[in-house]
Amino acid sequence: MAGHNEEKKSSEANDVPTFSAENLQSNMKVIYYSRTFLSIIGGVIAGILGFTGLSGFVLYFLIMAITSVALVAKAKFSINAYFDSSNRVIFDGFLGGLMSFVLFWTYPLNKIMIFVLFV
Repeated sequence: MAGHNEEKKSSEANDVPTFSAENLQSNMKVIYYSRTFLSIIGGVIAGILGFTGLSGFVLYFLIMAITSVALVAKAKFSINAYFDSSNRVIFDGFLGGLMSFVLFWTYPLNKIMIFVLFV
């Protein structure tokens, strides 16, 4: 019996994990949409709070870091069960939402500066 269990353990160690392409693509879409949405929300918050210069970009990278931690927590800290590598969760799309962030950061900031501060 012991030999049978040892053979089973060695065959399990040689198994290569397989992923469903549709599920992997769906998971990557969730990451992309989450990062884009939070980039827009973060840009609006940065604009309303009046962040300028480097402080706005620091807020963006802080929001993206929190998003990465939240996505890992949503996967119950077993990233390899849902994605082919951990880098895809942590870094994929990290800079993709930067243009959306800047757009939604400058628009409220300009509206506040023009209509509130100069009136």
